[in-house]
Amino acid sequence: MVLSAKQREELNNAIADYLLSQGFTDSLDAFKREAEVRTTGEARYSGLLEKKWTSVVRLQKKVIDLEMKLAEVSREIQEGGGPTRKSRSSSDWIPRPPEKYALTGHRMTITKVIFHPVYHLIASSSEDASIMVWDYDAGDFERSLKGHTDAVQDICFDHTGKLLASCSADLSIKLWDFDTFQCVKTLQGHDHNVSSVCFMPSGDFLVSSSRDTTIKMWEVASGFCIKTYTGHRDWVRSVKVSPDGALLASCSNDQTVRVWVASTKECKAELHGHSHVVECISWAADSALPYLNEVVNSENKKAAPAAGPFVVSGSRDKTIKVWDATTGVCLITLVGHDNWVRSVVFHPGGKAIISVSDDKTLRVWDYRNTRCAKTLEVHSHFTTCMDFHRTAPFVVTGSVDQTVKIWECR
Repeated sequence: MVLSAKQREELNNAIADYLLSQGFTDSLDAFKREAEVRTTGEARYSGLLEKKWTSVVRLQKKVIDLEMKLAEVSREIQEGGGPTRKSRSSSDWIPRPPEKYALTGHRMTITKVIFHPVYHLIASSSEDASIMVWDYDAGDFERSLKGHTDAVQDICFDHTGKLLASCSADLSIKLWDFDTFQCVKTLQGHDHNVSSVCFMPSGDFLVSSSRDTTIKMWEVASGFCIKTYTGHRDWVRSVKVSPDGALLASCSNDQTVRVWVASTKECKAELHGHSHVVECISWAADSALPYLNEVVNSENKKAAPAAGPFVVSGSRDKTIKVWDATTGVCLITLVGHDNWVRSVVFHPGGKAIISVSDDKTLRVWDYRNTRCAKTLEVHSHFTTCMDFHRTAPFVVTGSVDQTVKIWECR
């Protein structure tokens, strides 16, 4: 490489300044004589060599990172994982970098992100006490819903998408008309932070969980609490309704997962196995049942009647567990995250489990072989929430970094 006269003079002076600062006087005298450096100690050359050197090291690291990403993309294209969704079954779609959109607007941690069941919209909730609505096709902000006075912990649409439920650390649950974007009801009854909310399949009832250790069922039409489920010994982090509405699954700071009969309040099973707070829970979709029954049959070494239903849980112990909700048996334990697991769902195709964690990653798990099939660095801070669209090839994630990101699948 040929340096210009000015660059050569700058380099020589920077080297001379470095030799002077390190006390290499003999080397400095020889270098000044041979390089014809007239003066030393000028302020503009002070520390210049070190700055240039550290800049080169940073750029080398950036080049290596970009080369690794390029190699990964090239490999995916060669293996048929490029942008050719038509050649891949929807059951094999997984999110691919880079993100399609990074949406900003919230002023604090994102607590929940969900897809609308009908429109090309997502809703996000935050510790800034607001709910925001976005168009995930265009990447545009649509509107904000305000009414809570403390962190919004969870949000959920009913099956029609006409009602949105939200719950908050202000001890309330609010129902929003998604046509007018107005709050139509406020439900009061929990004695502490309301951490989770979920509609029953019919949309006529709603269940919630709270730091007051209870789960409550509410009638949507009247706003009245009609059932209270007790049994957990600490904060109930999340509650989810089974696809047929017959069962509830809940997880708690008491390190257990519980399965409840929705109609009778009976605790059908108490599942032990995690060694720390259980943060998140989800039911297996019908599409996953054939694959999960394969796991059950391989465990039994013989064909057996269809088992299930099945629940997946994620914990602060950094593991994900799959349970048979009928027998209470832990079928699978997935290990790989380096921090708390914050959200977990079954892939709509049923073959995989998707999780996000405080280790800033999203992971795709081949649970039949108990291995991590794909890891994506999705945020610059803890990744707190995620949703996978039931029919379209999109995933949405939220984070402590206050961004909502849309990921396209292929």
